[in-house]
Amino acid sequence: MQSEINRRKLVLVCCISGLFVMNFLKTEVSHATDVKSIATFKDWSTHLIVKNKVRICYLHGEPNKMQGKYKRRGKTYVQVAHRTRPKTRNEVSITAGYLFKKNSKVLLTIDGRKYNFFTDAGTAWADEENSDNAVVSAMRAGRKMIIRGISSRGTRTTDTYSLSGFTAAHKSINKACGFK
Repeated sequence: MQSEINRRKLVLVCCISGLFVMNFLKTEVSHATDVKSIATFKDWSTHLIVKNKVRICYLHGEPNKMQGKYKRRGKTYVQVAHRTRPKTRNEVSITAGYLFKKNSKVLLTIDGRKYNFFTDAGTAWADEENSDNAVVSAMRAGRKMIIRGISSRGTRTTDTYSLSGFTAAHKSINKACGFK
């Protein structure tokens, strides 16, 4: 019982933190004079935003294959972000291109290793403490990533990403934000 209460508290804290970070990123991106593209590494691109001495460094990838019985779908991508203030590293987010089914989970699989993400509107975030670092480590070592989600209309989707270039892109954002 106590572990379930602790888990619910953790999920609540993650949700609140995720909303804060999403709003921060949206605000920073919309108020930044420009987003600087750093480089492209095969299937991943890296970018930098600087505003009020805060650096946001992120990498961005889009699926190579998208499956599902949908008529219309928005942009779909995965991002990993670092921020210098507050010092945040390896924050993984999934944007589905649709609103997720309420209270649904997203399953991210990297070379057979599975990670659960919780959903909030059209974005999914890692749902266990410190799992962002585990996901990023698996992405660095992996070859293929598959993401499965369910839209608010019940449509099941499967998106497949190549992880080719991910490690170089991750090293690039580490350098851009001054992380080792």
